[in-house]
Amino acid sequence: MQSFDDPEAAFRRIDEIYRSSVETLKSALAAFRGGERRLKIETACYPFISVAVQSGDVGRGRSRAYGTVPAAGVFGTTVTRPSLFKSYYLEQIELLLQNHGQPVSVGLSNRPIPLPFVIEAVESGIPEQDAAALAQAFPMPDLARVDDSIANGTYVPGPDGVRPLALFDGERVDYSLVRLAHYTGTTADCFQRFVLFTNYQRYVDEFIEYGRREVEKGATYKAFVEPGNVITHNPRMGPPLSVRSLGQVSPQMPAYHLMRDLHEGITLVNIGIGPSNAKTITDHLAVLRPHCWIMVGHCGGLRKTQLLGDYVLAHAYARYDNVLNEDLPVWVPVPPIAEIQVALTGAVGQITGLSGAELKTRLRTGTVFTTDDRDWELRHSELSWRLHQSRAIAVDMESATIAANGYRFRVPYGTLLCVSDKPLHGELKLPGMARAFYQQRISQHLRIGIAAIENLSAQGVEALHSRKLRSFDEPAFR
Repeated sequence: MQSFDDPEAAFRRIDEIYRSSVETLKSALAAFRGGERRLKIETACYPFISVAVQSGDVGRGRSRAYGTVPAAGVFGTTVTRPSLFKSYYLEQIELLLQNHGQPVSVGLSNRPIPLPFVIEAVESGIPEQDAAALAQAFPMPDLARVDDSIANGTYVPGPDGVRPLALFDGERVDYSLVRLAHYTGTTADCFQRFVLFTNYQRYVDEFIEYGRREVEKGATYKAFVEPGNVITHNPRMGPPLSVRSLGQVSPQMPAYHLMRDLHEGITLVNIGIGPSNAKTITDHLAVLRPHCWIMVGHCGGLRKTQLLGDYVLAHAYARYDNVLNEDLPVWVPVPPIAEIQVALTGAVGQITGLSGAELKTRLRTGTVFTTDDRDWELRHSELSWRLHQSRAIAVDMESATIAANGYRFRVPYGTLLCVSDKPLHGELKLPGMARAFYQQRISQHLRIGIAAIENLSAQGVEALHSRKLRSFDEPAFR
């Protein structure tokens, strides 16, 4: 282990270790394909970063909700993909040095990097009879060690007593980066730190049109990336983006990226319908440490006074989705994030031109009831008392899941829905009504979400990462 009191120097060492490990695996794979079976890959391991803090150095950093360890002791984590996480790692290391006055140590861990996490299509060119030998010769993902116990608060330190420095270790991060490419059709390099989720393709169509137009005409965004890593470049912002093509893909939850430097642009993901998809995508997006994620989709209105096209700003969630009960029990409150609530409210006024009492009639704030049953209307007698007791003003299938996983993974979250029907009051989304509704509202709704994100970005993101998302015993890395 080497000690560093300079973030750049510490990062360079992390990068050196990671690159060396990857090159070792690549060379060994080439030798394996050539018939060699006695491979030297003992040093193909993740970089490890740690800090040892004395009791007198605890509690010095109070300006942010992160960047400090909660007690004296040794804290560490394996890390991965330095090129992807450079700005993030540099910020976290700098805060550690500032807040504790102790150097950070960087070295080679004892955790091997699984071959599939660094080599694309490792089976390519490997005869079927050698597939088992490949798994014997190289480290493969150890799912018994890849979990969310740190985020869930159930982690128990090992015999060495080293406590976690980050919510996710290197192997957990790599697992999710592979999953993201699989589910969204775009690689992790393209994802931005401001994320919009939607559950309707029409929002995607609007975002594609908006993204291409912004890149072609403006000086804010440098590229627009669509599934398959199809890129529209902004010729006024430097050389073309270098991202490997994925060819033609049909992903389950396609993602689209309006890119800025340092990943400070906007990503839109069409998660489709249901809380299972919502949990899956946020489980994996969380490792990229977004500044926030916001749901912009449709809902069923529950109040007679609501009109089709009205907006619903969630300030509470009734969690009847059942997909996170084991990881985040339903008795855990999921509070609203004030900065996002204010940004969304302001964006509604900014885009619609409404204000005062008129704004309040079209923007309702209240509880969103999230269910895992798409045909919840057919269980009216069973659910009506739950809707009544929760004081819910809208029903959907994703918002509470996204908010709960944001809370669980310390990612600021928000929800702005649009009332597309009112099943309890006989106003169903019939085809003709749906077409008119979509024409009138989707473009406006999407522009509200984009405006909220752009305003949050312009104001600075430090306030977003609130202490209300962190407990008394947290890893230092945001």
